[in-house]
Amino acid sequence: MAEFTLKQAQEQVDNWIKTYGVRYFNELTNMTILTEEVGELARIMARTYGEQSFKESDKHRDLGDEMADVLWVLICLANQTGVDLTAAFEKNLQKKTNRDKERHTNNKKL
Repeated sequence: MAEFTLKQAQEQVDNWIKTYGVRYFNELTNMTILTEEVGELARIMARTYGEQSFKESDKHRDLGDEMADVLWVLICLANQTGVDLTAAFEKNLQKKTNRDKERHTNNKKL
């Protein structure tokens, strides 16, 4: 699969929803689904990198797939609320750069 931009990802998700998904779930439902998906990601992280052990039902889970599930629902929310993720990410990166350009390099804990 070729690489694609955030804009293209938003378009692909929108096309998939319109072709196979009938319609977007409402925003509150998708926010709840996002929370659920983040929880599933956290479960794998806790078992892979933390102290918890895997349950038999968790052993088949794939970290990348769980991250993609989170990204999918986040893109759905962006699409249905009119957020351009490319513009939002660029703005957010600039905010972090302006705010933290010296903060981390001056942090003796790092």
